[in-house]
Amino acid sequence: MNVIRFLLCLLALAAFARPVLAHQIGVDRVIMQELADNQYRISYNAPPGTPESLSHPILPAHCQWDETAESTATASAGLLFVSEGRPLTAGDTILLPWRRNGVIFMVSWHDGTQAQQFFMSGPEGIIVDLAQLKAGAGGFGGTAKRFTLLGIEHIWKGLDHLLFVAGLLLLVKGARRLTLTITAFTLAHSITLALSVLGQVRLQQEVVDCIVALSIVFLGIENIHALRGHAGLSARKPWVVAFGFGLIHGLGFAGALNALGLPSADIPPALLFFNIGVELGQLLFVILWFAVLRSTRQLSIQLPAKFSPVPSYAIGIIATWWFLDRVLGMFGWVV
Repeated sequence: MNVIRFLLCLLALAAFARPVLAHQIGVDRVIMQELADNQYRISYNAPPGTPESLSHPILPAHCQWDETAESTATASAGLLFVSEGRPLTAGDTILLPWRRNGVIFMVSWHDGTQAQQFFMSGPEGIIVDLAQLKAGAGGFGGTAKRFTLLGIEHIWKGLDHLLFVAGLLLLVKGARRLTLTITAFTLAHSITLALSVLGQVRLQQEVVDCIVALSIVFLGIENIHALRGHAGLSARKPWVVAFGFGLIHGLGFAGALNALGLPSADIPPALLFFNIGVELGQLLFVILWFAVLRSTRQLSIQLPAKFSPVPSYAIGIIATWWFLDRVLGMFGWVV
């Protein structure tokens, strides 16, 4: 267990070396309109100096930008392009060469139909498959895959959530108690994720991020007390603490789906599979934790006992930094 704690310490210190925001997903919208005579217009937010303002979307080979395209030196880009010889078809793709988690791509076709899909990033950027933007395209399977992968990616990039789970794994002893604790945490953040996305509960995202950081500070302190023989509420009844703070973490997760601005018909499947992705990502983290622990035991690797409290102190220090950074950020101050 000491090796696990030492590795966690290194993870926390690495996180401290760079700013980490809770559950930020970087999703935005791109809107395309089909005009007359095979002309199209793409619009999106492009503040000066951002990748979006410096790199135009990459069009299919038979398309070219119109000379009358508006400049992207403003906060909103409106670009015109022409599809020569034939209109865009389901076999065409548009590449957005931006480093974002994904975008909502919305299309208004010339015949009056509209469609939108969420597209995730890849090695080259975000590939927009127009086959998924025709009427009735996309399908349930595609939706399930996209939002499940989004949930997995979201939790693995939300380092504060994983650090909270790691704190629970350090604190809770016994398979039954740990199972009950993780189940309580999962149930709680699933409830508030659903309520928030469905519009029943809303809390300012900046406030949620601050409370998430405080939850990790609290868990770090409770871990230190437990190591000193003074078991607090988290050690005695960890499932209660996990459930309470899980409600707040669920609001943090909801910020991702709320940012998408999904239409009402798309919310149920998106919510279901995003939550499945989050749980799969969390389960994978727990499995990896115990896999490393088992490996160190088989190799008889044991670090000195004096390292035991270091991860708990690291958790508290890192989370305190996040809290201060986020509070100051609410007032426009940067640490």
